[in-house]
Order: sequence, then C-alpha cells, then structure tokens
Amino acid sequence: MGNELNQERQVGSALVVGLDAGGTRTRAVLATAADGRPLGEGSAGPGNALTVAVPRLTEHLAEAVGQAVPEALRARVVAVAGGFAGATDAFADEPGRHNALTALTAALRRLGIDAGPPLVRSDIEAAFASAPGAPADGLALVAGTGAVALRVTGRRAVATVDGDGWLLGDDGSGFWIGRAAVRAALRMADGRGAPTVLAAAVGRELGVPEEVLPGGPSLAPPGGVVVRPLGEDAPYEAGAGADSLSPAGHGLPPHDETPWSRPHREAYRGHLLPAVMAQPPVRLARLAPLVVRAAGDAVALAILDEAADQLTETVRALKPSPGERVVATGGLLGPDGPLTSRLEARLQTLGLTLDWVPDGRRGAVALARLAHQGRT
Repeated sequence: MGNELNQERQVGSALVVGLDAGGTRTRAVLATAADGRPLGEGSAGPGNALTVAVPRLTEHLAEAVGQAVPEALRARVVAVAGGFAGATDAFADEPGRHNALTALTAALRRLGIDAGPPLVRSDIEAAFASAPGAPADGLALVAGTGAVALRVTGRRAVATVDGDGWLLGDDGSGFWIGRAAVRAALRMADGRGAPTVLAAAVGRELGVPEEVLPGGPSLAPPGGVVVRPLGEDAPYEAGAGADSLSPAGHGLPPHDETPWSRPHREAYRGHLLPAVMAQPPVRLARLAPLVVRAAGDAVALAILDEAADQLTETVRALKPSPGERVVATGGLLGPDGPLTSRLEARLQTLGLTLDWVPDGRRGAVALARLAHQGRT
C-alpha cells in the first residue's frame, strides 16, 4: 500500500475511513472515495461500545485511525463510518450506539479530521455490507464465540434472533460447543453418557491430572466398541452394538461402562469442575477446537451436527425466502470453518447459500462511501 499512498499524496482525491471495532481489537482502513481502493490500515485495542469505557474507546479509535491516515492526508477525508460491537438501533437512546458516536467524534476531532458526522452501525451490519456489491438487504449470520442472526433492510438491522449471550443463548456458537464438550465429559464420568475421547481431551486442556483421566490411548467398553484417541478417522470398530453407535445415526448408548474406576471418576470430576468454575463462562469457547479435532468420535460428531442444527433454526426464525442472501462471518463458518459444510447442506434445503466475509472492514468503507455520495 506504500506506493499507492504516495500516489494519493500527489493526486489529491477524496478519501474515506472505515472502522471495524470488535471485542478484541479495532481496525481502521483508509480508502479512496471513488472506488474504495484501500490505501492504509491501522489497529488498536478493543472497540466494543458497551464494554469499553468511552475515554478508552476514544483512545483506541484515535490510535487506529491515526495509523491508517497520515497527517498530511487528514484534510482530504470526506466521510467516516464504523461498525461497532455493542452498537445497535434497538431503541432511540441505545447506549452502545451513543458511546460509539461520542468516542468516534472525539477521536476524529483529536486527529484534526473534519469529515462531517461519522456514521455508526453495528459490527454485524458492517460485516453484511462487506459482501460483494455491498448489499442493502438480506440476512446476516455470525457464528464465532457467540452466535446471532439479523435481517438487514436498507442496510439497517430490523430483526434479531439470538445473540443472547452465554447464559441465555448463543446457540450453536463456539461457547455452546465448548460447554457441550464439558457436559459430555462429565456425563461420561458419571456413567450416564457415552464413552468419548472428549473426556480425556477436555481434562488435559483444563489441567486434570493424567492419572485420573479415562484409560489411556483407547477405551474398550463391552460390546466391541472402541473409542480412539483424537485425530483418528474411524472411532469405532465393528462389533456388537457398533451399528447403533455409527456417526451417521448419532445413536448413543444410555450409559458408559468404560473400565474407568469410580475413584478415578470422582477425582476427575473433583478436578474438572473447579477448573471450569474458576474462569469466566465464555472461556469455554476455547474448548470448541477439541470437539473439531475429535470429529471422528460419535459424541463430537453429534455436538457439531447439533450446533449446525441450532444455527439453521436461528436463520429459519427470520423467515428467509428461497434465494435470499445470507452473509456469514465468524470462525465457525469461514472457508475452513468446522460448521461450514454442515450448515450449507442444511440451508440448501431452504433454498439458501452462504456468502462468507472475514470481517466488517470492507463494509465500513462501503458505508462511508455511500454516506459521502449521499451528501454530494
């Protein structure tokens, strides 16, 4: 981008800034107003407009924009738009949107950028606008640590499904998958659930002593069913009861009869539960990759399939029409996302296809360009 930026210093065309302000970091893009060609980028700390205090949010925004826009070009910025986590239009005095607007206005003033009132949208609306052609209408689906779907009309969210947080919702999210892994591990330890490699994997991740984990590299309960370690493709060997445990049917035995002594099971529970309770609940999302890597295991397969089912129902609740655009973002649904193929297959039955975008930066630039066009 260095050569393009040098050329812009000489040409003198109008510029716009787009911001993607998420829960982990804030990213800014400087682009040409004419065609949206990116010229510079900057990044800073978290940008959630509900959880980051306004003074700190102002600092992060000023830092990101300051990196993206050299001082010599700031007078040529004609529009600024930002997609903010925590900013919605749910009601007139919605605090997230107010905080974002207050902080962004102050940051631009500090940098000497006078581009008129900045445009503030939610990070999901910006992500939706990041799809090719900057669509105005359709459905947006986010599936990462959390999960939410929106209906977007005229580039504004008009209906929301889920996004209710770890306690009440986020069904099918990374948190949901991680929690399901722990539940499956505890049910196996209780003897109520199916044998699964997730018990050992979750235990190791959370620091449970190796000596109380379930029995070594493979567990062979009665009936000839073998649960193999993480990463092996075929979790079950043929034998009595193997058909009812096939991944295709997702039928699971009602009890675990793995040779795992009761004292070891109790010790496992005694270590696992405090380890889970000692951290914020949403941190369970970091266990989701264990389920993905154990996807040859019938319990793990069932969890991933149920997550895809949950996301499908989230989309279905928006009453989509066949052929309607579904713009998706979040780590679970990217090109290599563990739920992508599962969800695509389910949405095909509704006449829908996924259009994935990595984040809202391109959409924020598009919204800034549209705002400039609306003023001229």
